Amino acid sequence: MENTDIALDLQLEHEQWMREAIAEARKAEALGEVPIGAVIVQGGAIIGRGYNLRETTLDSTAHAEMVAIREASKALNSWRLLDCTLYVTLEPCPMCAGAMVQSRVPRTVYGTPDPKAGCAGTLMNLLEEPRFNHRTEIISGILQEECAELLTSFFRRLRQKRQSKSNIEE
Repeated sequence: MENTDIALDLQLEHEQWMREAIAEARKAEALGEVPIGAVIVQGGAIIGRGYNLRETTLDSTAHAEMVAIREASKALNSWRLLDCTLYVTLEPCPMCAGAMVQSRVPRTVYGTPDPKAGCAGTLMNLLEEPRFNHRTEIISGILQEECAELLTSFFRRLRQKRQSKSNIEE
């Protein structure tokens, strides 16, 4: 197989798993949560799924990645998530990036950057920090437009809802 065929196959594989993360994000959106989703893949199978549940659970650590990491750790009966890839629709925050390093996730693939909290290269890069004993390869921009649109649409609707409510109260 030529290098271009291998690269195309890998791109298609990343897109397949990112679509699964997007499906998780839609579950969050259905609950009125910020639509962020994650899946953890090992050996061609999803071993962990998660979506944002902060508002629902009143738990600031209930980010999509954290939920997926917990589920994958249970599936493997190990805190080490070796030979896994974590797919997430939004660039990880400092907490989630730290959890990825601590759980030894070797690769993180994300959809769209987070200009306010992104710690996979936007504000800082905790995943590839050379002073840590473990680093996580980063692949970014997979289905970026779809991932960004999920968030943009959600926050647009939220602003419209708030504006309608304030117009009614006036």
